[in-house]
Amino acid sequence: MNRPVHVRVPGRVNLIGDHTDYTGGLVLPIAIDRWTDVRGTRADRVRLTSSDAVDPVDFALDGSDGSPIAGWGRYVAAVLAGIGPAHGIEGTVTTTIPVGAGLSSSAALELAVALAIGFDGSAVELAKLAQRAEHRATDVPTGIMDQLCIASARSGHAMLIDCHTLDIVHVPVPDSVEIVVRFVKNRTLEGSGYAERVRECAEAEVRIGPLRSAGRADVERITDERLRRRARHVVSENQRVRDFAAAQAAGDLQRAGLLMIESHVSLRDDYEVSIPEVDAAVEQLCATPGVHGARMTGGGFGGCVVALCDPGTEVEGWRVRPVAGAHRVRDV
Repeated sequence: MNRPVHVRVPGRVNLIGDHTDYTGGLVLPIAIDRWTDVRGTRADRVRLTSSDAVDPVDFALDGSDGSPIAGWGRYVAAVLAGIGPAHGIEGTVTTTIPVGAGLSSSAALELAVALAIGFDGSAVELAKLAQRAEHRATDVPTGIMDQLCIASARSGHAMLIDCHTLDIVHVPVPDSVEIVVRFVKNRTLEGSGYAERVRECAEAEVRIGPLRSAGRADVERITDERLRRRARHVVSENQRVRDFAAAQAAGDLQRAGLLMIESHVSLRDDYEVSIPEVDAAVEQLCATPGVHGARMTGGGFGGCVVALCDPGTEVEGWRVRPVAGAHRVRDV
């Protein structure tokens, strides 16, 4: 044991394509320059402390006979249960990803722990492992966007992900744009309407088939007004992702910004996952000279907004850049 380990995993912000991944739709996120780091040495257990939590975690390699499984320890135990590691780690967890902001802090922790205890599969396998851990830890039926983005990201690029096939197209982010993230309100998907939206989409698919391949005419066949609005968001959002990727490739920031605004309106009105504070932040950003567009980002019910801006635009928020995905900094 006693071999040093250092793993670094970024957070993510989704530029467009929310509440589409769990129906196998399209998303376009970036990994951002905010990281979770796990540093330590190999050990025969998993003993970790966190700069953001009072209680440490201490588990056997099978996730048993250690800390009560609560708080951040839930995610560590869930990863252990899914991997059957050959070795543990004794060390620390630090993060610059704001917790509860909708920037994938939990997914980053899951991937970081998996890599720190020796996971050696592909990026897709790592993402699937972390998604299962998220489900086990929270009982929230999230899609795979967060985990696959931060496992597979490429520096300087957004990722057009097909969440059905898991195919990825890396789309360059031009230097002529600044991506700004503004935190609005802390949130958690546990206890929110997230699981209900997943169920509503499943009900809509019983009526018209997979939403990932449905068209607007299919949506209009749904007689239940609430389910029709949910399906309309998913179908229109998938098309907006395609259009946004094309606009970005063409350097048409005005078109890309308008698509972000359309996305927010759809999430607010048809999907009902925004909140007044987020709506106000989007409205204020969109009224600012130099901002091409803004929208809520992530699962909703609070969290952050993201804006597409000209460089140097005077808006409050974090300037983020697209970075490479999860990796071992040192494991020698």
